Amino acid sequence: MRIAAFQRLRVEDDAAAVVARVVDDLTRADMRIDLAVFPECHLLGHSYDPATIAARAIDVEDDRWRAILAALAPVATTVILGSFERRADGVTNSAFVIERGRVVGRSAKRHPNEPGVVAGRASPVFERDGVRYGINICNDANHPDAARSLADQGAAVICYPLDNMLPPDTAARWRSRSAENLRARAVQTGCWIVSADVTGSQGALLSHGCTMIVRPDGTIAARVPEGIEGVALCDVS
Repeated sequence: MRIAAFQRLRVEDDAAAVVARVVDDLTRADMRIDLAVFPECHLLGHSYDPATIAARAIDVEDDRWRAILAALAPVATTVILGSFERRADGVTNSAFVIERGRVVGRSAKRHPNEPGVVAGRASPVFERDGVRYGINICNDANHPDAARSLADQGAAVICYPLDNMLPPDTAARWRSRSAENLRARAVQTGCWIVSADVTGSQGALLSHGCTMIVRPDGTIAARVPEGIEGVALCDVS
């Protein structure tokens, strides 16, 4: 299975533009990809502001969501694409697993650190081309239990959508710590680890970008350079 982790500039409140670029990335003739991972809340942008979170929370029954799925219908790649999501029990930070414009699964952040966001209660595992994989989201990387729950279900790959857009001093502290966390999760579980992060600056915030694919022994198989958009690719069996 060929996996791609995309490092992108954060785009806010423009799902149509984000989806159009995803489709362009994944339908190019030179880019055969089985599983693609995009940053945390990539559809509309991440936030720690309660009002912004509420405004960006998608209801999977509304027309906006149906339009997003319709636009993704030409994509044969399995896509992991996230957004805040409005559910009956509150707003979650969700990652959707989408194939040919159809949601085949979703996973919510187990350890949310956004105000008012409720924790996901399940740790589902999915499969593509005989390879089992699961999803943890950003802050979940700080919690070994979240990774262990996926590995215990037979996941060979754990995908980590990230958004490390932070105040510069905080971004500096996490510049190496994010990579160290992900490598630790690989060694802990014996799984491949795939992270996709935002990069660049936005107002007073900064993200260096921590987009990479880590082998089960903790060594880095592929990484996008900091500060630029790009894609990390690796074949996993």
